[in-house]
Amino acid sequence: MALPARLRPDQRQKESLKTRPGYTAIRGLDPRRQTENNSGMRTGTTGAKAVVWLIEDHADSRRVLARVLNRAPTTQCPCAFASCEEALDALRSNPLPDVILLDVGLPGMNGIEGIPHLKALSPATHVIMLTVFDDQEKVFNAICAGASGYLLKTDDEEAIAGAIHEVLQGGAPINPRIARLVLEKFASQAARPAHDYGLSDREREVLELMVQGLVKKEIADRLNLSYHTVDNHLRNIYTKLQVHTRGGAVAKALSEHLVRSR
Repeated sequence: MALPARLRPDQRQKESLKTRPGYTAIRGLDPRRQTENNSGMRTGTTGAKAVVWLIEDHADSRRVLARVLNRAPTTQCPCAFASCEEALDALRSNPLPDVILLDVGLPGMNGIEGIPHLKALSPATHVIMLTVFDDQEKVFNAICAGASGYLLKTDDEEAIAGAIHEVLQGGAPINPRIARLVLEKFASQAARPAHDYGLSDREREVLELMVQGLVKKEIADRLNLSYHTVDNHLRNIYTKLQVHTRGGAVAKALSEHLVRSR
């Protein structure tokens, strides 16, 4: 059964979602039949089931995943969309879902760009990214944008159903492979200085040896440089760090993580 042709009074003359390309009405389910129980979870007339919307541009994948969600005892997927734009339009005129499974690589507005728009219209809806991408930057950006979880399309049906249950319980489901990428990203962010002051690689080496307590002659010997060259590097370091003493340079290097800790 498709979404209702009559939406809000001010939209009576507008085209119903049923006729829009990319929208998939899932047979036997109708958003009009959703109610709310005391806990806030939307339910269907057949019992308390999490309402899941799907945003996936590949029609076959959309149909298969919707069928999986509707076969599960705890979820129902009343509608699915090929783009964020179509889902955003539906959010403005239909009961809000508990969870949205969102693809990253979408035509038009991509999934990561769509997250803040979806959350703006339905703050309580959990967004789980479902994609073939395991790129560190994409994962990090999606989480920063407000995604509640991140799964790969290669995850099996049980993992997807488990992720929906977990997110509704307040968890943050994430594929183990993705979890490692996230940890690596956070580690690199934490290790990266907020400001590198334009230090060259050689100046950073000299600064690191200063932090270890070596004096100019020892630094020159360690790096196989002349005493005069080391002295020039030190002057450049002081200028770039905006300090006037060795102690000031060492303190700044340690407090701002400009060198590796020992």
